[in-house]
Amino acid sequence: MNDYFIRLFDYDRFANLQILETIVAANHPEKPLQLLSHMLGAQQIWLKRCKQVQAPGGPVWPNWSAEEIRATIEENYEACITFVNEQTDESWQQIISYTNTSGQSFHNKLVDIITHVINHGTHHRAQAGIYMKQIGIEKLPATDYILYIREHSL
Repeated sequence: MNDYFIRLFDYDRFANLQILETIVAANHPEKPLQLLSHMLGAQQIWLKRCKQVQAPGGPVWPNWSAEEIRATIEENYEACITFVNEQTDESWQQIISYTNTSGQSFHNKLVDIITHVINHGTHHRAQAGIYMKQIGIEKLPATDYILYIREHSL
């Protein structure tokens, strides 16, 4: 399981950097920057929940610059890889109890939360891509997972 999630976080980092480069080349359109900021901020919150550490309060939609986003992509990647490497086959099945930003309590398996984190990133990168298409960006990077694996597999 660890190798699988490491591969997914490798892909997540790659795809985030590809989308960020497109945003920078497009002169920093605001909405895609907001979407990446939200996605990365949410990753931090979910990782704290998974570690069973109180997530700090703050905006769910931070207003980060492209430089802050780039640094956060790398910080989140390192933190997620470290966390995944600490897991055992048994720990992936543990139940994580947490409270969402609306104050509701939930209990989910760690494996399902980490799967959500990856899917959440894919969702918001797609939204950023759609927005960039709408403002006239004709060429988006190829960020499909299978394309990444074809090029980066051993």
